[in-house]
Amino acid sequence: MIFAKNRDALDYLGLNENLDAALRRLSEGLDQLQPGHYDMDGDNVWLNCFDYETLPEEECFYEAHRNFGDIHVMLKGSEKVYIADPKDLDEFHSEPENDFYAYHGSEPMDTLVLTPGTFLVVFPGDAHNIKMRVNGPEQVRKAVFKFKL
Repeated sequence: MIFAKNRDALDYLGLNENLDAALRRLSEGLDQLQPGHYDMDGDNVWLNCFDYETLPEEECFYEAHRNFGDIHVMLKGSEKVYIADPKDLDEFHSEPENDFYAYHGSEPMDTLVLTPGTFLVVFPGDAHNIKMRVNGPEQVRKAVFKFKL
């Protein structure tokens, strides 16, 4: 997991070429990004942007991936995020063809609040419980990069 300021995105170059491509795009700014899918490098790197309303914690669940990492970038609003080890959670749904695994489970190893100007990189060992309300329901806009490992 990496949790940092957008202005520091390029400090994390060199871990993976697909992650590097996403970090470079993040460093260029995403302020004008509208909801939709943005292809960057075929099946290796892409970006999705969406609007949604944050949810009560009890309506949220952990998700994890085995072949891809994510970069979550908050563009408007804020959300609480929990991070846990998937091995400590109970899998209740899987879509291997989409590299998506859903979990219920334990206390998080880490908690953070994603706000504009920050980003979160999660790797396969980082189950992430997202979209949670901070102080009540809030309309947010978030961009999520997917990068193949």
